[in-house]
Amino acid sequence: MEKIKGVIVSGALRPDDRLPRENELAAGLGLSRNSLREAVGALSLIRITNVRRGDGTYVTSLAPSLLLKAPSFVVDFQRDDTALEFLAVRRILEPAAPAARIGEERLDTLAAQLDKLGDDPSVEDCVACDLEFHRGIEESAGNPVLCALLDGLSGPTTRARIRRGLTRENAVSRTLHEHRASLAALRERDAEAPRSWATVHLASVERWLRSGR
Repeated sequence: MEKIKGVIVSGALRPDDRLPRENELAAGLGLSRNSLREAVGALSLIRITNVRRGDGTYVTSLAPSLLLKAPSFVVDFQRDDTALEFLAVRRILEPAAPAARIGEERLDTLAAQLDKLGDDPSVEDCVACDLEFHRGIEESAGNPVLCALLDGLSGPTTRARIRRGLTRENAVSRTLHEHRASLAALRERDAEAPRSWATVHLASVERWLRSGR
C-alpha cells in the first residue's frame, strides 16, 4: 500500500489514471501479484483506487469528499461517550466556516426547508432538516475539506440529537428557533452572529449528553 501510495504522491500516477497491468506494476514495485492484489483491494476500501471489472484499476479523483468517507464510516460505530469528543471537534470547526460567502439562492433554499418543516415537526424530520441546514451553510464556505470533515463528524451526533429530541422538552422548538435566528443573521450579512448560533446550537447538545440524560 505504501509503495502504491508513493507512486501516486510522486505524480507518476495522477487522479483518474489507469494503473499499469498487474504483472508490470508488481514487477516495478518489487511485489508479488498476490501482495499487489491485496494492497489494491485495501486501497479501494479507502477510495484511493477504483477497480472497474473488465476495464482495470484506476486512481480515484482523490477528492476530499471521497477520501474522507472512510473516516466517517468508522465514526458511525462510535458510542455516545465518544460522541462528546466528536461534538467538541464540530464545535471548533463549524463556526470557522465563512458563512458570509453564502449566496441569496442558498439562503432562499434554507428558508424554504424551514418553512416546509413547519412549527411542529417530528424529531426525525427536524434532525434530517438540521443536517441539511448545516450542510448548506458548510458547502457555501467553498472549502471541500472542511465540508467533508464536518459531514463525517455528523454520524454519532445525529443519534444523540434524535434521542435528545425525544427526551428533552422543547428540544425541537429550540432547534428551530436557533436555525431561524442563524438564518436571519445570515440574511443581514452579520459575520459573527451565525458563528455564535452554531456554537450555542452544538453546545446545547453537548451539555445534554454530559448531563447523562
